[in-house]
Amino acid sequence: MDLGDRVLVERNGVSYEGVLMPPIRADRVVIKLKNGYNIGLRAKEGEIKLIEKGQEIEPPLLEHHLRKKPGLPDVSILSTGGTIASRVDYRTGAVSSQFSAERIISAIPELEEIANYRAHVIYQVLSENMRTEYWTSLARSVAEEIRSGAEGVIITHGTDTMTYTAAALSFMLKTPVPVVLVGSQRSSDRPSSDAPMNAICAATVAISDIAEVCVVMHGTTSDDYCTIHRGTRARKMHTSRRDAFQSINQHPLGRIDYLSREVETYLPYRRRGEVELELKERLEPKCALVKYTPGSSPDILHYYIEKGYRGIVLEGTGLGHVSSDWIEGIVRAREEDIPVVITSQCLRGRICDRVYDTGRDMLDAGAIEGSDMLPEVALVKLMWVLANNPAEVGPVMKTSLAEEISPFTPITV
Repeated sequence: MDLGDRVLVERNGVSYEGVLMPPIRADRVVIKLKNGYNIGLRAKEGEIKLIEKGQEIEPPLLEHHLRKKPGLPDVSILSTGGTIASRVDYRTGAVSSQFSAERIISAIPELEEIANYRAHVIYQVLSENMRTEYWTSLARSVAEEIRSGAEGVIITHGTDTMTYTAAALSFMLKTPVPVVLVGSQRSSDRPSSDAPMNAICAATVAISDIAEVCVVMHGTTSDDYCTIHRGTRARKMHTSRRDAFQSINQHPLGRIDYLSREVETYLPYRRRGEVELELKERLEPKCALVKYTPGSSPDILHYYIEKGYRGIVLEGTGLGHVSSDWIEGIVRAREEDIPVVITSQCLRGRICDRVYDTGRDMLDAGAIEGSDMLPEVALVKLMWVLANNPAEVGPVMKTSLAEEISPFTPITV
């Protein structure tokens, strides 16, 4: 028997049918069950039976030729990879990016009821391999699609770093049409995949009046609605749940009912056509996000200064604190024109370094309060500000550019 074969394993009177996967241990058999989950079994010789060979299990994917339907809006799909564009590789058992944008549409035919599509693969990477130069090329591609007449843009993306990309695009683009990032927690070949519903809801937002960069993902673990998160407020809050994404320090922009495809909004938003397209794609890549932990050495801060980093975001405790022995490093950074922005590892709530002595000393040393920005959003914003407005880093970092800062922080769950 070979990897990818469909097999039957009988153990203690129970039968397990599935696809043979690479073993994790020599004394175990791993099979992918019909429900999409893997199970490891200690199986003896004779307890595994071949049902069918692997080449019959996964027929080759056919290229899908997109046909234009009159009366539907034009939407561009830009594929960057991620789980939504992935399937299981039965040679290794790993999930890898293999789907093109055309194949995503082919796998989800309901998409063609919503819009006409142009589809392009920008790059095919799992999101942990995302880089700042990829954000730049993606922003340019989005702008080009809008200039070419796209009435909305969908970006398929891995969920692990989607927050960073959504924030980057929010600062790099002023868009007159919706720009929607969408992904999935489970690959498209799994019965429990969230990819079809997420993609359909994303397409619905892409033809809506919400002309902002946003993230559309499952709102609950059921297939009932998706939530629309502003690009600078979305965060992945669970490793594997289908409703992993939440809006932090701001309520979601809205939701899309899956069955009716009705869009309900909760907050004011920029409407279609309100602004002209503007692209400022430059970023300063030499910025760092540093998480402070009790007892950690101030040498960490000095390391980044000595390595030539141009900006630092500190993820402090509570209201935004680091140990008092780190303050010397903040002073040194200020003297070398390296801005240090303070955020909180609490995530919810806002920075206030005026309550305790340490916080006031940090401000005197030159630290910039990050208000209620997420740490990763502050990092991307700092990259953008240093590349586009380096003379006014402090004031611009404290000014809301893409709704990343609120005048007051609501209670969100």
